[in-house]
Amino acid sequence: MSWEELESIGQLTDVREVEQRREDLARLTLRVFGTEDGLKLLQWMKDMYVNVPVAVPGTDPSHAYFAEGQRNVVREIEARIQQARKI
Repeated sequence: MSWEELESIGQLTDVREVEQRREDLARLTLRVFGTEDGLKLLQWMKDMYVNVPVAVPGTDPSHAYFAEGQRNVVREIEARIQQARKI
Protein backbone atom coordinates (compact mmCIF):
# COMPACT_ATOMS: atom_id res chain seq x y z
CA MET A 1 0.00 0.00 0.00
CA SER A 2 1.46 3.37 -1.00
CA TRP A 3 1.27 6.67 0.91
CA GLU A 4 -1.05 7.99 -1.79
CA GLU A 5 -3.45 5.14 -1.11
CA LEU A 6 -3.27 5.75 2.64
CA GLU A 7 -3.93 9.45 2.19
CA SER A 8 -6.89 8.88 -0.09
CA ILE A 9 -8.83 6.67 2.33
CA GLY A 10 -11.12 9.49 3.42
CA GLN A 11 -11.67 10.76 -0.13
CA LEU A 12 -13.49 7.79 -1.64
CA THR A 13 -17.18 7.71 -2.48
CA ASP A 14 -17.71 3.97 -3.00
CA VAL A 15 -18.43 2.45 0.42
CA ARG A 16 -17.01 -0.93 -0.60
CA GLU A 17 -13.75 0.67 -1.64
CA VAL A 18 -13.55 2.61 1.63
CA GLU A 19 -14.11 -0.57 3.62
CA GLN A 20 -11.51 -2.44 1.57
CA ARG A 21 -8.95 0.29 2.17
CA ARG A 22 -9.68 0.29 5.90
CA GLU A 23 -9.15 -3.47 5.98
CA ASP A 24 -5.93 -3.08 3.99
CA LEU A 25 -4.70 -0.45 6.45
CA ALA A 26 -5.56 -2.71 9.39
CA ARG A 27 -3.65 -5.59 7.79
CA LEU A 28 -0.69 -3.30 7.11
CA THR A 29 -0.67 -2.18 10.74
CA LEU A 30 -0.72 -5.79 11.92
CA ARG A 31 2.13 -6.70 9.55
CA VAL A 32 4.27 -3.82 10.82
CA PHE A 33 3.49 -4.13 14.53
CA GLY A 34 2.98 -7.91 14.56
CA THR A 35 6.68 -8.64 14.24
CA GLU A 36 9.00 -9.01 17.21
CA ASP A 37 10.51 -5.59 16.51
CA GLY A 38 7.08 -4.07 15.94
CA LEU A 39 5.84 -5.38 19.27
CA LYS A 40 8.89 -3.91 20.99
CA LEU A 41 8.26 -0.55 19.32
CA LEU A 42 4.59 -0.63 20.27
CA GLN A 43 5.48 -1.43 23.88
CA TRP A 44 7.94 1.47 23.92
CA MET A 45 5.22 3.78 22.55
CA LYS A 46 2.83 2.60 25.27
CA ASP A 47 5.46 3.15 27.96
CA MET A 48 6.23 6.64 26.64
CA TYR A 49 2.74 7.89 25.82
CA VAL A 50 0.04 5.72 27.41
CA ASN A 51 1.39 4.43 30.72
CA VAL A 52 2.21 7.90 32.04
CA PRO A 53 0.13 10.60 33.71
CA VAL A 54 -1.77 12.83 31.32
CA ALA A 55 -1.68 15.88 33.57
CA VAL A 56 1.22 16.72 35.84
CA PRO A 57 0.75 19.31 38.60
CA GLY A 58 2.47 22.56 37.76
CA THR A 59 2.44 22.10 33.98
CA ASP A 60 0.39 24.10 31.55
CA PRO A 61 -3.12 22.61 31.17
CA SER A 62 -2.66 22.39 27.42
CA HIS A 63 -0.05 19.68 28.06
CA ALA A 64 -2.89 17.30 28.98
CA TYR A 65 -4.53 17.81 25.58
CA PHE A 66 -1.24 17.18 23.81
CA ALA A 67 -0.57 14.05 25.89
CA GLU A 68 -4.05 12.74 25.19
CA GLY A 69 -3.41 13.16 21.46
CA GLN A 70 -0.25 11.08 21.77
CA ARG A 71 -2.18 8.38 23.61
CA ASN A 72 -4.83 8.40 20.93
CA VAL A 73 -2.29 7.58 18.22
CA VAL A 74 -1.12 4.50 20.13
CA ARG A 75 -4.71 3.45 20.81
CA GLU A 76 -5.52 3.82 17.11
CA ILE A 77 -2.64 1.51 16.21
CA GLU A 78 -3.86 -1.04 18.76
CA ALA A 79 -7.43 -0.80 17.44
CA ARG A 80 -6.28 -1.41 13.86
CA ILE A 81 -4.27 -4.43 14.99
CA GLN A 82 -7.37 -5.86 16.69
CA GLN A 83 -9.46 -5.13 13.60
CA ALA A 84 -6.97 -6.98 11.39
CA ARG A 85 -7.03 -10.01 13.67
CA LYS A 86 -10.82 -10.22 13.23
CA ILE A 87 -10.74 -10.03 9.41
